[in-house]
Amino acid sequence: MIKNQTISFNTLGCRLNQSETAVIENTFVDRGYTIVDFQQPADVVVINTCTVTENGDADTRRLVNKINRLNPNAKIALIGCQAQIQKEKLATMNNVKWIIGNAAKMDLVSILEKEQEPENAKVIAPAFSRVSFRHPAAGIDHHHTRANLKIQDGCDFFCSFCEIPYARGRARSRVFEDILLEARALVAASHKEIVLTGINLGTYSDEKYHLLDVIKALMDIEGLLRVRISSIEPTTIPDDLIALMKTNKKLCRHLHIPLQSGSDKTLKVMKRKYTVAQYDEFIQKAFQKIPGICLGTDVIVGFPGESEEDFKFTYEYLRDSAVHYFHVFSYSERQMAKSQSLLGRVDNKIIQERSQKLRELSQRKRELFYRSQLNTIQDIIFEEENEGLWSGFSDNYLKITVKVDQNIKNESLPVVFKELQPAGKLRGDLI
Repeated sequence: MIKNQTISFNTLGCRLNQSETAVIENTFVDRGYTIVDFQQPADVVVINTCTVTENGDADTRRLVNKINRLNPNAKIALIGCQAQIQKEKLATMNNVKWIIGNAAKMDLVSILEKEQEPENAKVIAPAFSRVSFRHPAAGIDHHHTRANLKIQDGCDFFCSFCEIPYARGRARSRVFEDILLEARALVAASHKEIVLTGINLGTYSDEKYHLLDVIKALMDIEGLLRVRISSIEPTTIPDDLIALMKTNKKLCRHLHIPLQSGSDKTLKVMKRKYTVAQYDEFIQKAFQKIPGICLGTDVIVGFPGESEEDFKFTYEYLRDSAVHYFHVFSYSERQMAKSQSLLGRVDNKIIQERSQKLRELSQRKRELFYRSQLNTIQDIIFEEENEGLWSGFSDNYLKITVKVDQNIKNESLPVVFKELQPAGKLRGDLI
């Protein structure tokens, strides 16, 4: 590559991918490259891929086809999880010049400069290291007010439905001081909220430091108003997290804790590390001790062998539990996941019907949570404006819109939540 060429990025999948893309973008900015919007023509287009589900795989194919249609002269770099797992398949796609797995993708700028235009697709997917890691740049997000901060990668749990340990390697953590360096840089760049990200966040461990140490250290950074925890496994949540969340307003009252199934039989075959009762014990503790906390979860529908009774257990638990919303995923067979050898495939039509029931239930429960928060005062960090209406999030994940004439982007202002409007929109008034 020649400097001053244009490059664009598109990110598929999770917050961790978003965090990594932001870091990679800034390594190119530091070298003098011009970043353009993904919709604009570019010399090089980077897609940070996802392979958690079949939909993630299909999204990559659609994006590559779209780029070849709209920008046929662009050279394409596919990086990340799908590039790690399906490198041979991706190498056959038109105009794909680089396929870079997770262990090497943070070095993308150096790789592209060294291999300016390989004759055939250049595949780089080295083995993963187990040692603590650093990042080459701060993941300053030029597109959003919230910033994602990666502190951990990989997983040792090997749930039977998941191939992430193969796509991202075994669990490893970021050097503690390197986390703080990036956090200070993010705050200096005007980010007031940081979202902690990782594959298995609660397993963070670097020398004597663990997840709570990271959170407490971030809270001491002047100018940082909020620390939000992204998805965290139920068996890895530190005992003192609830007390800290209750007493320190910088730690957002929001936890997303994957359940995956409300059937103990299914959880056992999934190789999850808890029962429904153990999961619910923590949910109840958080709900009872932290007023206004928002609790979310993930659930997989149609896992092999899931009977009507198993689904009923899932539905009834989610209906009756303190969980306020859930992300519903149809079971997706992954080539390296242990579940691909299981018998008892569930018909796609049944999966769709069950998924729809859970999505409708989630919508009702989310609305009940919203109603429980009516007339409360919430501090909102405003993110975007549309026709004179400004919207942003509270610490407990209420997206509230207010009508105001001035620019309040990235300001934290108190708002009274006044009205739940159609389509789940929340309206409030500045105090």
